[in-house]
Amino acid sequence: MEMKYDHVSYLTLLAVSTLLADMDLGKMIHCDIAKFGFDSYLAVTNALVDMYAKCGKLEDSVKVFVNMKARDIVTWNTIIAACVRSENCSLGLRMTNGMRTEGVSPDVATMLGILPMCSFLAAKRQGKEIHGCVLKFGFETDVPIGNALIEMYSKCGRLEDSVRVFKCMKMKDVVTWTALISAYGMYGEGRKAFRAFLEMEATGVYPDHVAFVAIIFACSHSGLVDEGLACFDRMKKDYNIEPRIEHYACVVDLLSRSGHFAKAEEFILSMPLKPDASIWGSLLSASQAHGDIKFAERVSEQIIKLRSVDPGYYVLISDVYAALGKWDQVRMIRKSIKARGLKKEPGCSWMEIRNTVYVFGTGDECFEQFEEVYKLLGILAGFLAKEGYVANLQFVLHDVEEDEKRDMLCGHSERLAIAFGLLNTKPGIPLQVMKNLGVCGDCHTVTKYISKIMQREILVRDANRFHLFKDGTCSCRDHW
Repeated sequence: MEMKYDHVSYLTLLAVSTLLADMDLGKMIHCDIAKFGFDSYLAVTNALVDMYAKCGKLEDSVKVFVNMKARDIVTWNTIIAACVRSENCSLGLRMTNGMRTEGVSPDVATMLGILPMCSFLAAKRQGKEIHGCVLKFGFETDVPIGNALIEMYSKCGRLEDSVRVFKCMKMKDVVTWTALISAYGMYGEGRKAFRAFLEMEATGVYPDHVAFVAIIFACSHSGLVDEGLACFDRMKKDYNIEPRIEHYACVVDLLSRSGHFAKAEEFILSMPLKPDASIWGSLLSASQAHGDIKFAERVSEQIIKLRSVDPGYYVLISDVYAALGKWDQVRMIRKSIKARGLKKEPGCSWMEIRNTVYVFGTGDECFEQFEEVYKLLGILAGFLAKEGYVANLQFVLHDVEEDEKRDMLCGHSERLAIAFGLLNTKPGIPLQVMKNLGVCGDCHTVTKYISKIMQREILVRDANRFHLFKDGTCSCRDHW
């Protein structure tokens, strides 16, 4: 007797293929669904959108979505979540606009899908609009919504708004407190983060392993070594939380960022867990930033032994050898990266001016007004020299002449963004730049000078934290 399937059967099969992330099985099921006409069921097409997204095929997910004859709130939430999962936040925001155009009212799940996109893009305007929707639809009492708003505002350069949302929340959980502690940490407000941690405990909320990562990170980026170590010790002693590899990495970062390289190395060697590339990478990055290149070279050897698949560590190692002038080793590392199929994420920066987002790549000459931008950077170079600036050529990782190295530094993406912002905003207006990688030491120095020369506040968010440049100083106090 032949078994007949109904739409519920196909929903079950799709759930299995989604759970297993089995693309081939999912496609076979999709073919049968189309063949037998079950794609007329809304629940089935919603499940198809979700299946393709969770199998890493956003393009196929969007194709199903576009061809759907009917959509409901579940459909929109699913495609928005798919965009977030694939880190295609620009598409996600367009989908959000499409949802609004079709007159579909959002629910809590919609908001929890949209807010992380605003965080990722640092889209302040859209974030404020979503906050308005939260208030309009009465979602402000939902704790996860409040938590997402704290994170969104902090990543959009609006720490004061993060704190305001936190204070307005009547109910707070450990995620709420952790979001606030993380926000303070990103802005170098370690003292405030530490006070928030103690206040959380005083209210009877127990920190979890994520909260301990947040507080040790905050202490690390503010030079609060004793406080950070005390928090690490209390994890197991007071809360019976077994430290994970990320906690050990934070402690190594805490020690090495403050120049305690010997203590950091001793800590690594005493760990009960086998140190991975993230552990040695923290020590490498800090020792390089502090100029202890010989120590950094020794740490590099440890990372090479681990054969990490993260190209970022090999870029750091390449930096070290370049600073030592060992160009043969630099070429060897680069060949190794290429041979193993690893790809370094290209540096880029972006900024929003009058509701338009402008993106700049390192060495980019294809953006609007690029000739004016490079001309302004040339003019600024003269003012910088008068202020005593000398280019730090160790941040150029190519074996070229010094003049060419200076030109390469001038083309770093954050400098292009800052110059573009200076050209396209009124004098005195603060600038805000987002960057996908860490700010290099030379650009950090240059931005301090520009903030003084041009009398501008410049807020830069890099991969780790915010830097507020004002009157020739940075909020990180050169401790990043």
